[in-house]
Amino acid sequence: MDICKELHGTRVLICGEDGPMLAGERDVGDFLGAAWAEDASLVAIPTARIGADFFRLRTRVAGEIVQKFVNYRIRLAIIGDISAPSAESQALRDFVHEANQGEAFWFLDDLAALERRLAARS
Repeated sequence: MDICKELHGTRVLICGEDGPMLAGERDVGDFLGAAWAEDASLVAIPTARIGADFFRLRTRVAGEIVQKFVNYRIRLAIIGDISAPSAESQALRDFVHEANQGEAFWFLDDLAALERRLAARS
């Protein structure tokens, strides 16, 4: 079940573990539409709802998805453990590091980490 919460001045659509997958660029519209319906400026999606190709950077799925969110000015946070795919790919580890340096797209371990990140920004 998806819920919308105000966290440190940011309206966040928190996606539940169950629901449609974010597996490719075509799926982004569903998440953006849900964000707009809730007037959310950030979407937090658990790793359980992220397609495996997202973590295989050579597929370019991650770049396409992130670019759509950026184009529509909706921030994205991927929430959960990505240690398994990260262990297999230096490129993914670099991508995660770079993403977490910015403001538009983050990889975070849990919702508590998201709350801390947003608190630090406010």
